[in-house]
Amino acid sequence: MHKLIAIVSVTFLSFIIWVIYQANTGQHSIFFELVKIIPYGDKVGHFCLFGLLTLGANFAFKLKSYSVLSCNLYVGSSVVFLFVLLEELSQYFIPSRTLDIADLLADALGILTFSLITKLINKGSQ
Repeated sequence: MHKLIAIVSVTFLSFIIWVIYQANTGQHSIFFELVKIIPYGDKVGHFCLFGLLTLGANFAFKLKSYSVLSCNLYVGSSVVFLFVLLEELSQYFIPSRTLDIADLLADALGILTFSLITKLINKGSQ
């Protein structure tokens, strides 16, 4: 089961990287048009994309965690957060992009929410 989740997660990550590439190179996509139509679509997109990636990553990493200041953190959540942080900060250096702290906040809320969902799913399966 973990192997299937890992494959789906890598496929989803590939999709996200493709969307990021399109945005970084100023290309147009039906996804960008869809985001414009939905109220707060950009923020909802960030929340959902990186939240779902977090959920997949947590299970792909077999729910491995580590402790920081008495707080258990999932390895998958941490990897996704590091990826998100680097991607969002890189936008400062890309002329076709805009560094947006609100996007980073939506990403972080998605990661946090889906980390909690991971914990609930794990607790329910025990």
